[in-house]
Formats: sequence, structure tokens, C-alpha cells
Amino acid sequence: MSGAGLWRTVLTGARPWVLFEHGTCVVLTEPEGDLAHQATELLRTFGPVRAGGAAGDFGVITLDEGGGWLVTSYRPDVLTHVAPGEPPAESDVTIGLYGRSKRHRDATELHVVHVEDVPGPA
Repeated sequence: MSGAGLWRTVLTGARPWVLFEHGTCVVLTEPEGDLAHQATELLRTFGPVRAGGAAGDFGVITLDEGGGWLVTSYRPDVLTHVAPGEPPAESDVTIGLYGRSKRHRDATELHVVHVEDVPGPA
């Protein structure tokens, strides 16, 4: 499973999210207006990797049933999926660096592929 289907499974909360071309997902904790534009601005600001700072930090979460990994960033609302077979090796460091590079590509190319709007409470 990949793309929007994977994120629907992983993100069980009631928050809108936006998926970018290389697998980065921005969860909108305070959604307003155009969700794609809001997520694009967040990723443009907080997604690029900058050496020596918090923007280079990452963590790795292993998904169940061979779903790959989520690579976290210093922003809890920015996550990147790495599928099995993508990284050259399956160590946390290799997966994290690979996911971080995907996040950087998404943050510089800024190509939205899916917007998931979650209706608010009635």
C-alpha cells in the first residue's frame, strides 16, 4: 500500500492532511482556507534540510506488516513515508537519511498530489 491509501491507514485522527509527490505528508493541526496552500507554505518553511540545525533531525517509525517506515522531522506535523525496497539498506540511519532527502525534495519541488479534508465535528 502506498500513497493516500497508506496515509488514511496511518493517520487515524480527525485532522486534514496533504500529500506531496515524494511521500511527505503535512498534517494540518490548525486548518484554514486552502489546505494545499497552507501545507505548501508549511513545507516550504519547515521541510528543507539545513545542515547543523534541527531541520536535519529525524526519527524512524517502523510500520506494521511490511508497510515500510515513517521518517519524522523536527516538526511533528511533517512525516515522510519510505517504502520497503526504497532505501539501499534497512538501518534506521539509512532509512532516516533517505526519508529526509525525500522530504527535502518535496519541500523544494512542492508538488501536491492529494488533499484529505476531514470534516469537523457536527
